[in-house]
Amino acid sequence: MTSAYRIRSDKDRSINIRYSITGVGADQPPNEVFSIDPEKGKMYVTKPLDREERSSYHLRAHAVDMNGNQVEQPVDLYIFVIDMNDNRPEFKNQVYNGSVMEGSKPGTTVMTVTAHDADDITTSNGMVYYRILQQTPHSPIPNMFTINRETGDIVTVAAGLDRERVSQYTVIVEATDMEGNLNFGLSSTATAIISITDVNDNPPEFTQSTFSGEVLENSVNVVVANLTVMDKDEPRTPNWNAVYRIVSGDNGRHFTIRTNPETNDGMVTVVKPVDFEMNRAFMLTVVVSNQAPLAEGVQASLQYTAGVTISVKDINEAPVFPDNPKMVRFEEGVPAGTIITTFAAKDPDTFMQQSIRYAKLADPANWLSINSSNGQITTTAVLDRESIYVKKNIYEATFLAADNGSPPASSTGTLQIYLIDVNDNAPSLVPREAQICERANANSINITAADADTDPNVGPFVFELPMHPSAIRRNWTVSRLNGDYARLSLRIQFLESGVYEVPISVSDSGNPPLSNRSIIKVKVCPCDEHGDCTAVGAVAAAGLGTGAIIAILICIIMLLSMVLLFVVWMKRREKERQTKQLLIDPEDDVRDNILKYDEEGGGEEDQDYDLSQLQQPDSLEHIMTKPPGVRRVDERPVVPESQYPLRPVVPHPGDIGDFINEGLRAADNDPTAPPYDSLLVFDYEGSGSTAGSVSSLNSSSSGEQDYDYLNDWGPRFKKLADMYGGGNDD
Repeated sequence: MTSAYRIRSDKDRSINIRYSITGVGADQPPNEVFSIDPEKGKMYVTKPLDREERSSYHLRAHAVDMNGNQVEQPVDLYIFVIDMNDNRPEFKNQVYNGSVMEGSKPGTTVMTVTAHDADDITTSNGMVYYRILQQTPHSPIPNMFTINRETGDIVTVAAGLDRERVSQYTVIVEATDMEGNLNFGLSSTATAIISITDVNDNPPEFTQSTFSGEVLENSVNVVVANLTVMDKDEPRTPNWNAVYRIVSGDNGRHFTIRTNPETNDGMVTVVKPVDFEMNRAFMLTVVVSNQAPLAEGVQASLQYTAGVTISVKDINEAPVFPDNPKMVRFEEGVPAGTIITTFAAKDPDTFMQQSIRYAKLADPANWLSINSSNGQITTTAVLDRESIYVKKNIYEATFLAADNGSPPASSTGTLQIYLIDVNDNAPSLVPREAQICERANANSINITAADADTDPNVGPFVFELPMHPSAIRRNWTVSRLNGDYARLSLRIQFLESGVYEVPISVSDSGNPPLSNRSIIKVKVCPCDEHGDCTAVGAVAAAGLGTGAIIAILICIIMLLSMVLLFVVWMKRREKERQTKQLLIDPEDDVRDNILKYDEEGGGEEDQDYDLSQLQQPDSLEHIMTKPPGVRRVDERPVVPESQYPLRPVVPHPGDIGDFINEGLRAADNDPTAPPYDSLLVFDYEGSGSTAGSVSSLNSSSSGEQDYDYLNDWGPRFKKLADMYGGGNDD
């Protein structure tokens, strides 16, 4: 506890006074930093003071009597904490990074370092000064940099920064307070890393003065030589990247030089085919530079140029047709054996003694042949411009030329023959069929002509009616509409309906002209008010008389009757097939045969039958009063009969067992069938049957009966006749 001040009132001589203090540091946080003796008025510091936490305090002192009455006005107390050098300077960063270009002049600012001291900056305790303790490496001198002792700016102090020799410096900087007094001040250090940035102060240099390579003639996009350079600047930067340029020796622009981005080598590449027969070698002069210009004051190296020798290697080249395609003009119709032209190719390999052979590749119409030695082309057939193989008057054929080199080389050439039209096709009349009304001035027929030739061997056409027979010109007339069309019409007022063949002569405009006599079939028919042929008229115009028309109608009616009868017969036959009940083999049909199965016994007279049960009852009263149970099969059900679905009629089976099984499956799958043990009514014939009781039928074995007449009844009763009528044969 340290005594700081003493407070005293002038009235403490007459009365007892109590002293107290209030404010921050007394009764307010931070509490109890200061205390006061209530009787003597001495103030004490009870805790250590830290100026960096609080540099001053404002308190109020109070004086009261023993009763608590204020005897003095409160007094303001201002307490200031005096600074002590108890804090070291602190750098904002422990490591600072900066850069400076190589070759920079002395005095160039590199970076600024800053340290802060928590002590009072108005005193020497807070005044920080800087200095450089160490530089690594010491090249080219130990003190390449200096620092401003007050601001912390690091600047170059000497020339000679070279990135290619030293790319980075490490500098240790010290900050000391007490105005840099090393005996009393407190210090701290930081590291400054200075990178030397590259400038293009090293031009690229070829590793050798001459380079060589070779290329096959006609090659493209092939690297033929590799140029190497050396550059000390920073790799893969514009200061290092090489740019190659051909300055001489390539007038045809056959080559270019591309830069390898990884190795910086120059790749001499062929971009245009070279010809051995024209250039056996190329002598190129190449210069190299960087993407970035050289730094100021740096001179280009003497090794920035180099010579490149490119040798061209000869290969066997294919023959070349000078004119491809080659066109010749000929009139169509030239005879076979005519020499068209000589389609010869040249061998580019002038330094090789080689021969060329020719062959035909494509000749769609097979009109041409070629001499295998000299390429002379001769016709083998007549050239026809109107052929389907001629397109737009041009006929094309393809030929092959091959040398005897090693390996052989070949090429193709196209010969185009332009065929000049000659008048070799007579015109034909269009249309060939037409119809016209039987009365004149009703309508007419417009006719023209089709000619396979072209101008001037086509229209205008001349249409004429022949002089013979005379009925043609008497009944018909032709009038010209224009150069290509004419009008055919009736000359007389009325012409009987029918089909007429009208000959017309048509001539083209060729030199000499060609003519053709064509027949047009004209149907003359009666027309309605609109000028259209009526239906009856169209038939009459077909050349059929009234009798022929009636005969055709009778035939049609008879044909329809036969079809109707056939349909009725088929439906009747189908109905009979559906109603047939005995589905057994024909030779076992009981209607045609009498089968002897076995001895039946003594007959009905030996049996005790109640035949009345087989008779039709007169009324149903006894049936209605019968108790439930099994009824007789001749009783008509009193309950509504079940409506069973119709089962499909199956074809006559070959085996009766298959028929039974099919019926069984149909009954089992019938959802409307009655229960298993119920009365099944298969059919009901109705009441009032005219048949008598079967009890009246008696079997008798007495008497003689002659059955020989069965032999006269035909083959159906042959078996009965054999059984009963042939007893005398035994």
